[in-house]
Amino acid sequence: MMEARLNELEAKMAFAEDLIETLNQAVIRQQGQIDLLQQQIRLLHQQLKDAQPGETRTLRDELPPHY
Repeated sequence: MMEARLNELEAKMAFAEDLIETLNQAVIRQQGQIDLLQQQIRLLHQQLKDAQPGETRTLRDELPPHY
């Protein structure tokens, strides 16, 4: 009885450890994606600033001509 309970607890612990490692790898992968997206946003922001020096634009400037 005690041995069966111990085996059950060991199996649950092994499953939990595997799940934690899987989740950790997902978090690492997602952080890499977030870092890349942030870098791309910074680059796009800089390109936008460089393309429009001194110009101030509003949302009205962005409306298509048919509005």
